[in-house]
Amino acid sequence: MPSGTCACGKVKISYEGEPKAKALCHCADCKKITGSTYSTNVLVPDDDFKVVSGSPKEWAKKADGGNTITSHFCGDCGTTLWRDGATFPGIKIIKYGTMDDSESIEFAKPAMELYASQRASWVPEIPGSQQLSGMPS
Repeated sequence: MPSGTCACGKVKISYEGEPKAKALCHCADCKKITGSTYSTNVLVPDDDFKVVSGSPKEWAKKADGGNTITSHFCGDCGTTLWRDGATFPGIKIIKYGTMDDSESIEFAKPAMELYASQRASWVPEIPGSQQLSGMPS
């Protein structure tokens, strides 16, 4: 069962089963919450996800796609561990950089890139991944 933690270790999450999707997102919102040029995401059903320890805080906003999205993060160190919202009902969007097994990052190779037109010019396209201009429909 893959598990992950925030930077300070106070919030721990895990999931089981196969993810529904694996995607990079290049939207402005994901750039802000990750402090990077894109986010690496694994989408899992709500029933396969759990908070193992800690009490994450949450913050909601209108995302680039127009729906409300909620970020769940550690109130001490600020690490965003996952997001959820109306665009992906019944799904947790795990920020895969929070996973503790560094070898499992290979597992997160994305099948799609969201908001690909907003990708930084110096970030290469992931070979074989579907390139979408926004969220999947």
